Amino acid sequence: MTMLASALGMVIVSIVAGIVMFAMMMLMVASVAKMDSKELVPVRAGSVLKVDLGRISGDRTQSGLSMSLGGGKTVGLMDAVCAIHHAANDDRINLIYLTDDGLSDLSWGSLTELRAALDDYRASGKTIVAYATAWSQGGYYVASVADRVCLHPSGMVDFRGMGGEVMYYKDLLDKLGVEMQLIRPESCAYKSAGEVYTLNHMSAANREQIRAYISSIWSTATQAIAASRKMEVSQLNAIADNLSGYLAEDAQRNGLVDALRFEADVRQELKDKHDGKQLLPLEEYAKNFNLASANRAAKDKIAVIYAEGNVVDGSARGMDQGVYGDDIVKALCQAAEDKTVKAIVLRVNSPGGQATASESMTHAVMQAREKKPVIVSMGDLAASAGYEMSCMADVIVAQPTTITGSIGVFGTLPNVGKLLNQKLGLHPDTVSTNRNANGLSIMRPLSPAAMAMMERNVEDFYKVFVGRVAEGRGMSYDAVHQIARGRVWTGVDAKRIGLVDTLGGMDLALSIAAEKAGIDKYAVRTYPAEKDVWTQLQELLGDAPDSDLNLLAKGWIAYRWKTASKSQKTLSKLEQDLLFVAHSEGVQARVPFVLVAE
Repeated sequence: MTMLASALGMVIVSIVAGIVMFAMMMLMVASVAKMDSKELVPVRAGSVLKVDLGRISGDRTQSGLSMSLGGGKTVGLMDAVCAIHHAANDDRINLIYLTDDGLSDLSWGSLTELRAALDDYRASGKTIVAYATAWSQGGYYVASVADRVCLHPSGMVDFRGMGGEVMYYKDLLDKLGVEMQLIRPESCAYKSAGEVYTLNHMSAANREQIRAYISSIWSTATQAIAASRKMEVSQLNAIADNLSGYLAEDAQRNGLVDALRFEADVRQELKDKHDGKQLLPLEEYAKNFNLASANRAAKDKIAVIYAEGNVVDGSARGMDQGVYGDDIVKALCQAAEDKTVKAIVLRVNSPGGQATASESMTHAVMQAREKKPVIVSMGDLAASAGYEMSCMADVIVAQPTTITGSIGVFGTLPNVGKLLNQKLGLHPDTVSTNRNANGLSIMRPLSPAAMAMMERNVEDFYKVFVGRVAEGRGMSYDAVHQIARGRVWTGVDAKRIGLVDTLGGMDLALSIAAEKAGIDKYAVRTYPAEKDVWTQLQELLGDAPDSDLNLLAKGWIAYRWKTASKSQKTLSKLEQDLLFVAHSEGVQARVPFVLVAE
């Protein structure tokens, strides 16, 4: 009787739990459906467009499900830029109120694209007022374009120049008894990703390239700030050297900001001086006027294919983020075959990743280019595999601050033999049918034959990579090799050496695509196509018996990311990067960092 009651209780609990979970899913779907609805956001006359840097995330606006689980509304950079351009000609928008909540993780390429859009808006004759309790260095770079830059009386401007810092793990691995075996072409001294495991300091080549690209970015930033603030670059460098713009009063005295105000006072000024009747968030306004909404009914289309994140094989599931090789290949094929699509813009924002996925996507670009123009628009990063997929395009457009190049390859394999033997007392033993059956085991050093094979693998792929660039860029193999060797370049330098054709953003890439296609009016069609809510939920839940827990765990991770402090966000990015490396197989073509404008 007791067993029957217990069994009945378990059945009842399971049914109730299932009903609760189903209800939660229905509420989520209803919420997402509401967010994904095409209803236009009302815009009243006298509106002030609030551009919060912390609300701009990624190149592409997140799907409704991602945004729902993420715990907040954001807008992708491309839609943000499009909305700002539209606001310049919208009589209902009186001015832009630019602010920074301190949680912005935009990097220099994105900041440059956003700043250019704001500069165009201001050139139309409209006003920008900027305010923050504390301006980050990247935030101030954008804010300096404003007519009036305000700061909290107890705030600060983090203006101190750019520095590079790399963490090295060799000594830690030595203590643990782990040896990381690094395999890279002999000539790729600048390909430094694997050095963090084999050295305890910067190599000379890595120090050279880091100094070069941070100096280039800083030069671009200070020249732009100096022009907007009517200052000299030398003044800005003196302020950075002496930290004489850090504190609020010093920042005002030295010309970095115009006024020290509380936010309530700035908001009141928007009403009194600029007749601001409604504060309208950019992420709401962009629902009306985004990249895909312009000229929606136009017969001719330009495909915009987003390749953002680490390059990996396979296809994305659920809310997976990254450049999935199969998805990009499919998108390129669909756009190439669609007769209404007259040109393709490939938006690349990637540090690179798996070489096999990179090769597949590069091949797809070459096939698409045979049928219609292919233009690349580079974001923050288009390096390693991100550059390989770009190099075969008709035209490459990059921001001056884009990190690109890194034409090289490497492989790593840990040897945990000492850890197992000396630290843990574990002693694996082997049997084999052939000489190198265990030659690639992580329990011992690579066998001579395995090491020779791996070295040949990376050397061969490097030659293929350089050859692809030479063909795509119309250069000789030797000329490419001299600027390759795994070295990273900024957009400014990449243009000078021939890796990039012109400097600009998505607007320029689209105009070049339209010109090459011979069209004037067009609509934008984005790829890969966004999955509907049900498909995302099904893929997120999966078929595993603990799928409910997976859903809650992923939702919690997304929520924590959105609500984390800046230091926690940095940690989360490190964790994500380490997870990517841990799950990656084969030869890698990637850079080892993400450059955030702190």
